[in-house]
Amino acid sequence: MKATEVPEISGAYLFEPTPHADERGFFCRTFDADVVRSVGLDPAAFVQDSVSRSVRGVLRGLHLRSGAGEAKLVRCSYGEIFDVVVDLRPDSPTYLGRAFFELSGETQSTVYVPAGCAHGFQSLTETSDVSYRIDRPHDPAEDVTIAFDDPDLAVPWPLPVASMSARDRKAPSLAEVLERREG
Repeated sequence: MKATEVPEISGAYLFEPTPHADERGFFCRTFDADVVRSVGLDPAAFVQDSVSRSVRGVLRGLHLRSGAGEAKLVRCSYGEIFDVVVDLRPDSPTYLGRAFFELSGETQSTVYVPAGCAHGFQSLTETSDVSYRIDRPHDPAEDVTIAFDDPDLAVPWPLPVASMSARDRKAPSLAEVLERREG
């Protein structure tokens, strides 16, 4: 497994496993504590694993958590997604930086999203399963959502939106979210 720093987002990493394929399919390690530790992250810090299933065109995000934030490892275990990370940490050297990834069940690559960054994705295939490993228990009262189509972010979503949650559809702009954080 190889860890690569994501230049657009300070402290973000892309973890790329080495699949071993044969006539049966493939096998690969999707989490390795030693590799995670080698980039300065504590592998024991992750306390919850979750999975979401989406159909083609479904958009989830852009989400982050208030308070201490939430660091997460995100991997598409089946299908393919267009994945987005936005740096919303005012003290970060990559503040307001954006990074885009195509994650798939074929590669099993994982993105580490630092606390204070927004995250979202769109399913590119008929079915996509996304696995999340987060560093503190989820508290819905801390959920923050930013409009997926905010013009200041100009995320190039590859497909028309087929479906999204009511919360995501009603999300405030980036400017409104930043104003609330400062106030």
